[in-house]
Amino acid sequence: MSAPPGAGIALTAETTLGAALAAIAARLAEAGIEEPRREARLLLAAAIDTDLAALIARESMPLGGRAGAVEAMLRRRLAREPLSRILGRREFHGLGFRLNAATLDPRPDTETLVDAVLAAIDAGGGRSAALSILDLGTGSGAILLALLHLLPAARGLGVDLAPEALAMAAENAAALGLAARARFMQGDLFEGLGAARFDILVSNPPYIETAVLAALDPEVRDHDPRLALDGGADGLAFYRRIAAGAGAHLRPGGLVALEIGRGQAMPVAAMLAAAGITDIATRRDLGGITRVVLGRVAMPAAGG
Repeated sequence: MSAPPGAGIALTAETTLGAALAAIAARLAEAGIEEPRREARLLLAAAIDTDLAALIARESMPLGGRAGAVEAMLRRRLAREPLSRILGRREFHGLGFRLNAATLDPRPDTETLVDAVLAAIDAGGGRSAALSILDLGTGSGAILLALLHLLPAARGLGVDLAPEALAMAAENAAALGLAARARFMQGDLFEGLGAARFDILVSNPPYIETAVLAALDPEVRDHDPRLALDGGADGLAFYRRIAAGAGAHLRPGGLVALEIGRGQAMPVAAMLAAAGITDIATRRDLGGITRVVLGRVAMPAAGG
């Protein structure tokens, strides 16, 4: 099988941006990377420190002294380092988030969790209420900060075990102008919360079975923190703990919304129901996979 056009082109100072774009896309395609043209544009724009519009307008401009930087970034991607890790940032729910080695790379599937929470809030009276949000395993802060961005009177607390992740989440909050409404705390799920109660609990906990970790795509296995992936022998260890503590940390009528993996909807829903969570529902992601389980803490009986 012949190589894609441009696969053998070496990137030199004389290579034009247009030729470099074609060569990068060809080498990415040859390596089996999806959407090679899109990734080539993003990689090249980042390497030469320009935006996509300028990249297109300057196709005849040579790489010059940036050739080495472009080649270095391309080699990292060909080694299956995710583009988001190379760029150090990821767009999530229309917002830009910086990443570091301690943060999970937020995927588009997780936007389903944010959308499910927003739909529940809209159904319950709108987005102007002064809600309090708890995000367990906050990582980069993507879920919490996306919600705060769209809920102007809400405040939130993000909890994570990794201090490096918390530092990154705080930086993202500041960059997005949300630092005044977001706090971050080191802890193991509910550890250190005392008697604090919230209106909303969200989490994208580790849910990969331990035995499956080695078979994950290298972009995930080698670059996402194991702490954010390993859900124990059956992938459900963190859901058990969250279900057990949700009622003590949510106000009556409070909402719990959890991202889940493929095939985990029924056992997670059963855990929540056994813990007294009612009105349990699920939401599918754009790929048709059930991605979110959510429910509410029961309200006290009238006169109770």
